This record gives sequence, C-alpha cells and structure tokens, in this order.
Amino acid sequence: MTAASHPPQNLAALPAMATAAAVTDSILIGARVMCVDYHQPVVLAKSLATIDLLSDGRLEPGFGAGWITSEYEAMGISMDRPGVRIDRLIEHVQLARSFFAGDELEMTGQHVQVKNMAAVPASVQEGGPRIMIGGGSPRILRTAGAMADIVSINFDNSDGKIGAHGIRSGTAAATTNKVNWIREGAGDRFDQLELEIGAYFAAVTNATQPTLEAMADAFGMPPDELARHPHALIGSADEICETLAQRREEYGISYVTVGGENMEAFAPVVAKLAGT
Repeated sequence: MTAASHPPQNLAALPAMATAAAVTDSILIGARVMCVDYHQPVVLAKSLATIDLLSDGRLEPGFGAGWITSEYEAMGISMDRPGVRIDRLIEHVQLARSFFAGDELEMTGQHVQVKNMAAVPASVQEGGPRIMIGGGSPRILRTAGAMADIVSINFDNSDGKIGAHGIRSGTAAATTNKVNWIREGAGDRFDQLELEIGAYFAAVTNATQPTLEAMADAFGMPPDELARHPHALIGSADEICETLAQRREEYGISYVTVGGENMEAFAPVVAKLAGT
C-alpha cells in the first residue's frame, strides 16, 4: 500500500477473526473497520453471524465505506463517489442488523437485494452484536451517529490516501467538529454511543519532549499541537493515562485502539485504567 502511505494489511479480516475466536475465550472479536465494497452483503453478514455463534457471542463487527483509492485500483473494483459508497454501507448495515436478528430476509435496496432467505445463524447476543461504523467526514459520522453502537472517529481521508490533509483533519478542533456531527446524527441516542479513536502516533516513553519534537518535525507541526492531537498518545504510562482521562472528559472518547506494535508497551496503561 505504498501509494496510499497505509500499512500493509497482512491478514484477511474474517479468517483472522475466526482464528482469534478459536484461541481465546473472553476478548471481543472484531475488525476496525471492514470496507463493505469488498464483500457480497449476504455472505458478509452470514460470515459475521457464524463467527458470533462460534465465539459464544463475542462478535463486535465494524463497517466502513472505503477510501483507499489504490486498493480499489489494485483489485479492479470501481470506486464510486463518497455518497454512493455511504449509501451502500447503510444498506449493508441494515441487512446485517436483520440477519443478526434472525429475520426472514427481504430487502430491495438500491445496492442490496435479498429475498426468500432465512437468516441462519442468528446472533447469539441479545439484540445482536454492537456494530461499529467509522469515518471522518460529516455525512459518514452523522450516519454512524444514527445507526451504530460504536463510532470510530477517523481522519477525513477523502484524498484516498494518508497524507497531510488527513492528519490535519484529526486535530483537536477538528475532532470537536466530528463529535458534533456524530451528535447531530444520533440525536437523543448520543449518550448510548461509545466513541472510539485510533492512536496512530503512539509511544510509551519517559523521554516525552524529545519524542514529541522528533515526531512533530516529521509531520510538520509544532510539538504542542501534536501533544493535543487526539490521534497521538506520547509519554509515560502515567502521562498517557492522564491524557486519556482528559480526552474522555473533553470528547467523550472511551475506546482507544493502538497498533499491534504497541500492544506490550501499552499493557501498563491498560492495567492502570482498567475499571475506571
């Protein structure tokens, strides 16, 4: 994914999720987030429901509308304009909800058509799995506010790749705007949502200022701006805990994702915040 400046996705999501379910017994199983354009809607819903069944109700699926132009080009898939992709995501999520509920599937949407089909297996979770929808533009975040249980706050990646535009779209002020868009979509159900964000720029270190300065220089922004950037977590375990508590208070974000390369380093942070 050199063209997109995106880390390579070495594993296919569905078999990786199934394997994770098979070798664990308590963690939730999900993907942040799957591009619906790469999947046939009924097959995706049935695959997810199967993982939910085989994991004894630990599925937490995530849906996205797609944004990496070079992925579409590499797979020979037509990349529709954003509004069409979001419309397609909406229908995928509607179908998944019906499938998880065990309904008889009858849907004649613009993008998803299903008839004379039983949803088997239904979700083993009461009310179905909590669904995550992610994105960074106004419409997708309003849609997520209206439809999702978990909203993943991302960059505005309308450029089709990771770059200066996307990083700038994730600043503190921009994130406040994004939370407002979610609130607009959610209405009275906003307090029922969980807000998630990816800590893309993360380092657990006691050399906080030198690390901030080095990373900020690479991104072309002042160190103090990077320190406030909601997608950045840089500092000691105690400092990061304080930052996470402050962001939970300011933005309502209580769900933070870090990359696998930071998993062990963030274990003390998780231990300190568990149950808070």
